[in-house]
Amino acid sequence: MATSEKAEPTRRDFLYIATGAFGAVGAAALAWPFIDQMNPDASALALASIEVDLSSIEEGQNVTVKWRGKPIFIRYRTAKDIEDAKAVDVATLIDPQTDAERVKPGKEQWLIQVGICTHLGCVPLGDAGDYDGWFCPCHGSHYDSAGRIRKGPAPRNLELPPYEFVSDTLIKIG
Repeated sequence: MATSEKAEPTRRDFLYIATGAFGAVGAAALAWPFIDQMNPDASALALASIEVDLSSIEEGQNVTVKWRGKPIFIRYRTAKDIEDAKAVDVATLIDPQTDAERVKPGKEQWLIQVGICTHLGCVPLGDAGDYDGWFCPCHGSHYDSAGRIRKGPAPRNLELPPYEFVSDTLIKIG
């Protein structure tokens, strides 16, 4: 036989290829349920974002909604709340942040924040504390009307969730 001639595929070659292909399909079929179970379930996907209608909230009122298992504080701030928050000397704050950094431009009356104390994860009480904002009774953290830590052991201001105004009276959180 000359070296330039190629051997014809045999029945054994076909069986090797068929066995390998069958094994690969079987491994993929076996792995699929394990891979698929790592996807978030429908209830988790449903909570990825929520829409909140602000039209029923009155000026000066606090409302709490739930997003991703966390309380979200929505406060319709009065003109006095906004004025008091803007008058604070930022240099005196534990976590320096201006009032304008905590709200959306043109929507200063709406304060939307995660309602979890940044000290140990408690839920602060609204309309309480020394600064007419929130008070965490667990360890005595006081937040002002802009959700900034003013007194107590909490190291940071209340967190701000990602949100946007869909319309003047509707926000989308998440």
